[in-house]
Amino acid sequence: MPAQTARAPTAQPPILLQENVGSIRLLTLNRPVARNSLSEGLIAELHGALKQIHDDNSVRAVVIAANGPAFSAGHDMKELTARRSDADRGRAYFRQIMNACSAMMQAVVLLPKPVVAAVQGIATAAGCQLVASCDLAVASEAAGFATPGVDIGLFCSTPMVALSRNIPRKQAMEMLLTGEPISAATARNIGLVNRVVAAGTERDAAIALAQKVALKSAYTVKLGKEAFYRQAEMSLADAYRYAAEVMTENMMARDAEEGIGAFIEKRDPKWQDK
Repeated sequence: MPAQTARAPTAQPPILLQENVGSIRLLTLNRPVARNSLSEGLIAELHGALKQIHDDNSVRAVVIAANGPAFSAGHDMKELTARRSDADRGRAYFRQIMNACSAMMQAVVLLPKPVVAAVQGIATAAGCQLVASCDLAVASEAAGFATPGVDIGLFCSTPMVALSRNIPRKQAMEMLLTGEPISAATARNIGLVNRVVAAGTERDAAIALAQKVALKSAYTVKLGKEAFYRQAEMSLADAYRYAAEVMTENMMARDAEEGIGAFIEKRDPKWQDK
């Protein structure tokens, strides 16, 4: 019999897709079979993309979307469970992956450009955390949100950080303690998402929202986004002192001078992003 030729391994599709839509960078989670769970690899890919976008002046806003029926099912439990056989029962790896995921979520917040989530399906645990970490979110009518870790003996402690900074305490605690999902409409009502749109239109709607912000001065948006998150952690008096300093610096900017002048002269401003 003739010898069989060994087949070359099938190339795996990228787990994170990147596309430019004008000045918008579209990042698409692409592990649909695994419900876009945030594996170690996907966390690293997302963090790397955010680092690259940080200083790319051609990108004025980011949209995070996902392929398949789920936006993201959170951490990859199969990947985590495989490390139970480590000498320390996985403790070092669990700490590493949780810190890596937390750093990626913070990179979303610290990015000097707006980040919009386009949620087409269920977003659970760290997937819900990713939505909560984004500055804005558009959800399909078919989307749902949950922090169901309590159902498997694993309280959603890291998702709790982003969730509790987005929605009222009682609603956050109900999600965290019961694990029960909420609808897109409820998510909008409690402030987890901005808009709910017809299924299948959420990605276009998120891009359109990002494009609205992209028309503004990039310098002003950067200054404002940073100030928003910093003042939220301060006392009322400290927040006002800090905001007054930010407003003063903003008034000295070229774009503020141009924007105010354009408003007075009833013309469109010409931003220099400085």
